Amino acid sequence: MKESKIIELKNKVQGLTKVVKNLIQEVHSCISMSQGTLTALQLHLGKEEWDKIVEELKEREKRLKDVEQSMEKRS
Repeated sequence: MKESKIIELKNKVQGLTKVVKNLIQEVHSCISMSQGTLTALQLHLGKEEWDKIVEELKEREKRLKDVEQSMEKRS
């Protein structure tokens, strides 16, 4: 392989590495923001209301899984 091609590939890899590092930082920022938002919502709603919402979401997820499984069995 020519040296110029190797240098070009090295530069591309370095560029992609920077992009991936930036994406990882953005994901961490999003995680931090979403955790803060959820905590604020929990504090705003109170424990009882929060627990009620969590149970509703669990039930909704269970129903969705049941529907998906029944559709898979029909296929």
